[in-house]
Amino acid sequence: MALNLVPSAEMKAISFLDSSKSTRLPKLPGGFALKRKDCRVAFRGNVHCSAQPPPPPPPAWPGRAVPEPGRVAWNGPKPISIVGSTGYIGTQTLDIVAENPEKFRIVALAAGSNVTLLADQVKRFKPQLVAVRNESLVDELIEALADVEEKPEIIPGEQGIIEVARHPDAVTVVTGIVGCAGLKPTVAAIEAGKDIALANKETLIAGGPFVLPLAHKHKVKILPADSEHSAIFQCIQGLPEGALRRIILTASGGAFRDLPVDKLKEVKVADALKHPNWNMGKKITVDSATLFNKGLEVIEAHYLFGAEYDDIEIVIHPQSIIHSMVETQDSSVLAQLGWPDMRLPILYTMSWPDRIYCSEITWPRLDLCKLGSLTFKTPDNVKYPSMDLAYAAGRAGGTMTGVLSAANEKAVELFINEKIGYLDIFKVVELTCDKHRSELATSPSLEEIIHYDLWARDYAASLISSSNLSPVPV
Repeated sequence: MALNLVPSAEMKAISFLDSSKSTRLPKLPGGFALKRKDCRVAFRGNVHCSAQPPPPPPPAWPGRAVPEPGRVAWNGPKPISIVGSTGYIGTQTLDIVAENPEKFRIVALAAGSNVTLLADQVKRFKPQLVAVRNESLVDELIEALADVEEKPEIIPGEQGIIEVARHPDAVTVVTGIVGCAGLKPTVAAIEAGKDIALANKETLIAGGPFVLPLAHKHKVKILPADSEHSAIFQCIQGLPEGALRRIILTASGGAFRDLPVDKLKEVKVADALKHPNWNMGKKITVDSATLFNKGLEVIEAHYLFGAEYDDIEIVIHPQSIIHSMVETQDSSVLAQLGWPDMRLPILYTMSWPDRIYCSEITWPRLDLCKLGSLTFKTPDNVKYPSMDLAYAAGRAGGTMTGVLSAANEKAVELFINEKIGYLDIFKVVELTCDKHRSELATSPSLEEIIHYDLWARDYAASLISSSNLSPVPV
């Protein structure tokens, strides 16, 4: 079933969005921005609003990255915990550890429900602690580890995930769980003083107003593990204070970058999953097609590096070789290049500020002459309404960015399950964000962040049966 919506080119902007379709969006006039207020929802019906919005949270890296004085390379294998060890990020991380046993060792692993793969990882990497979120699978895990001589401690459920994140021996925690499920473990790791190798977008997109002050309080480094923010992080190494002028996020354009806008109403799930450059999971591949991944990365870049939204731009780069760029005050542009391979940004979060030698057998070196050419073009706001939505949510701040992310996650799930059509993804997200305006909290607690994440998913799902949206056959 699919919601009966008009093509994106004909969509009328509702109050959440500014009607401008320019590449660099102006700040929203009146309406949305002016109605923002610090609404503390007490979940008993009481709402408390301050007259003035609070200042934005301090960025993780305010336009520059410099190791603190006296920081030295780790003596021996650095102890690592992985939250989400059986997922894409987790397995890539373990490949790096396996290739560099003299540099890294695993002390704790947490997974959701893939007990077979988790048991294999335990046998190979010998962690001290293991967690499985699905408590009903603990007996199966114990049975799978029956022949292991040095058995790890096993803690089931969410508490087990948290204990893995704050394992006393871990120096760095790789956070690879998708969604707000990764937020509480990340907070626990920060409170325990662990550096965060950040691959969970929701940590900052939903939790930025809460997480960033907490990281500063505990003097914790948040090191970006996705390719675009790692590229920016690498480019700002050693920049003087105030040198950053602009961030340029590159995007492949996804499965539909060369498809005419008027054909989008006809696309199916299988079409959206044909990414031209990357081999990724279904959700992130659809996000690449809609460009919601890039819109979310704009928000994450704002929180990570302190850049204003007017100073963060998106450029379509079909080859996915330049992973992102920064412009300095004197108009110089610095870029980070490499083959599309998630291992490099993950490795740098684990080794920073050091660089680790990688064999060209397993890590092919970039050959620009063989590549031939690199091309760029301006993204089409009509084809990608996600950009307008993300910039609007980012400028609203507070819980709006988490609502945007959660609504998109639910909409993508509905699309993959063929409950809605491709163009409906944008409408579901837009309607959910607009509904949230009256309860926007600009300085939310962790409980409020999680509450509105769940609310956004429920509301987005409810739109299928809404009187405003009529189901039609795919």
